[in-house]
Amino acid sequence: MDRMKDARPCSVADALALVGEKYSLLVLREVTLGATRFDQLVRNIGAPRDVLTSRLKRLVDAGVLEKVAYSEKPPRFEYRPTRAGLELEPVLLTLMAWGDRHLNDGDRPMVLEHVGGPGHAGGHELVPVVTCAECGEAVRHDDLTAHPQTPGWTATGPAAA
Repeated sequence: MDRMKDARPCSVADALALVGEKYSLLVLREVTLGATRFDQLVRNIGAPRDVLTSRLKRLVDAGVLEKVAYSEKPPRFEYRPTRAGLELEPVLLTLMAWGDRHLNDGDRPMVLEHVGGPGHAGGHELVPVVTCAECGEAVRHDDLTAHPQTPGWTATGPAAA
């Protein structure tokens, strides 16, 4: 395949191909909040049942959710986030904070409390911030430099021939 004729190779595009479909991120929101059963998901998301079924199957097939039986007669299942699904939670948190700031005039339909683990005082409102795992600093746009790893591409697009 001639990559120069295609769009930029990009992990964001690859991720959106999976979780960018309508309702997919809302499914992840619900299961991370604890609504794991189909009827809860239909009620909380408002998706048509057939569309929700399709999204759940795709997320299970991709290893983002796991389908676990909770009743044999009749057969019923709940959906739980896998490790890969839980790794998407920071995306949901920052997207929610962005929506609160830029789309809802600061109104906040939900507030998350950071209760922390052992030895952590916790009990405060979560304000998500992207930090560098190496140095612990908050990441700012001006502190980033892109280094494309795909031959023929620069940070701004295809390299000049």
